[in-house]
Amino acid sequence: MDIATIIGIVAGIFLILLSITMKGALNAFIDPGSMLIVIGGTFAATLINYPLPEMIGVIGVVKKAFLHKAPDPRDTIKQIVKFAEVARREGILALEDQMNTVEDSFLRQGLQLAVDGTEPELMRTILGTEISYLQERHEAGKGIFQSMGAYAPAFGMIGTLIGLVLMLSSMDDPSAIGPGMAVALITTFYGAVLANLIFLPIAGKLKTRSNQEVMNKELIMEGVLSIQSGDNPRIVEQKLISFLPPKIRSDLVNT
Repeated sequence: MDIATIIGIVAGIFLILLSITMKGALNAFIDPGSMLIVIGGTFAATLINYPLPEMIGVIGVVKKAFLHKAPDPRDTIKQIVKFAEVARREGILALEDQMNTVEDSFLRQGLQLAVDGTEPELMRTILGTEISYLQERHEAGKGIFQSMGAYAPAFGMIGTLIGLVLMLSSMDDPSAIGPGMAVALITTFYGAVLANLIFLPIAGKLKTRSNQEVMNKELIMEGVLSIQSGDNPRIVEQKLISFLPPKIRSDLVNT
């Protein structure tokens, strides 16, 4: 579970509610009609923009933002180096007995291609295509939340315009102008909060998750190709360490 995402959203909502309640005006910020305009309009526009299966699949995308645990690249490197040692000592065909212990389907696929004697260029093409389609799927999920982040403020403004029209239609009653203006502005508030606290941050988190997963798979691809080419395990390790940030790299070297 990604604690940072949960803490960020909960803290943001709590601070907004706290600042409102400190002024004793919480009821003034609750308007079901405005919520319907912003939330309903945002989801309606997103449905128009994206096919229904992709919208249904957004549930899985949300799970990735909240529950996904990124694989530790250091563990991946250690595992690949171990396979390189086996291949160096017993031959690459010996890896077939090791594949049952591999949980990562992408690594298992790469090892199977290597054991089957697939040409390096063809291996790179096959595994690279897998990575490309993974990126496309991630982009689709991220794009949904980016779109919602764009639509929410827009529907907030639409709600404000509706409120202003209703307010101006009752100009003969000065006592209704103040409450009418407040209701008109609430929709803009809802749209801004949803966009900047929920939708756009989740899109950003999904981008980070995608980059981590793609880097891990590129690391695996280079490792498997190095094993197939018969590189020394130490050379394989040095190749893969170059994928890591300096801090993580030094931690791996020191272990």
